[in-house]
Amino acid sequence: MSKQTQRVKHQRGVVKLLWYRLSQCFLWLFGKIWFRLRTSGAENVPDSGAVILISNHQSHLDPAMIGGFTRRPLSMMARDTLFTGVFGALIRSYDAIPVDRDGGGLGGIREVLRRLRDDAAVLVFPEGTRSVDGRIQPLKPGFLALVRRGNAALLPMGIEGANDAMPRGAHFPRPRPIAIVYGEPIAQETLAGMSDDALLEFAARQMADCHYRASFLLGGGSV
Repeated sequence: MSKQTQRVKHQRGVVKLLWYRLSQCFLWLFGKIWFRLRTSGAENVPDSGAVILISNHQSHLDPAMIGGFTRRPLSMMARDTLFTGVFGALIRSYDAIPVDRDGGGLGGIREVLRRLRDDAAVLVFPEGTRSVDGRIQPLKPGFLALVRRGNAALLPMGIEGANDAMPRGAHFPRPRPIAIVYGEPIAQETLAGMSDDALLEFAARQMADCHYRASFLLGGGSV
């Protein structure tokens, strides 16, 4: 790679990071004012190293609210049909990763693994789709391959209230309270000794605990 190419690549990286940070400032203000958003444990997200954040999925608001309160940028997966029009251009500007769920999503998985090898933080919703009623659905095992092959730590999370703020079919968010709990990161060394079934059950329990704590936080408690 020539020095000029390296310089251009570096400049693009700086511009993208600046855009991400400016967006975070807006999302932080919007979340605090419109949703009275409460968070706990955002400092648990490691500042470096490959990590996969797993969260329950209630609303289209989830990625923006979760990413708006972390110190480091998050890579996010989204179904490929969202990458059209103005919204598609917007999520592309945040380096979102398109996933073709009908075609198996192999291209998206390869891109996630590439980013994890570069020590990225990746947000995954292992339920596979948004919940209809806000309850956690059974986790799909596809994310286990990312944990195994990406040699990444796992950080469970829980979000509550987003389904009331912007339920399925809604086009605009309503001013409803939202709470997010970021759990403790679990090292790859701890995960490596588990079978896939054990790891899936463990991840589900950890995520459910974070969701329960988020529900408690939403009700005015402290966690």
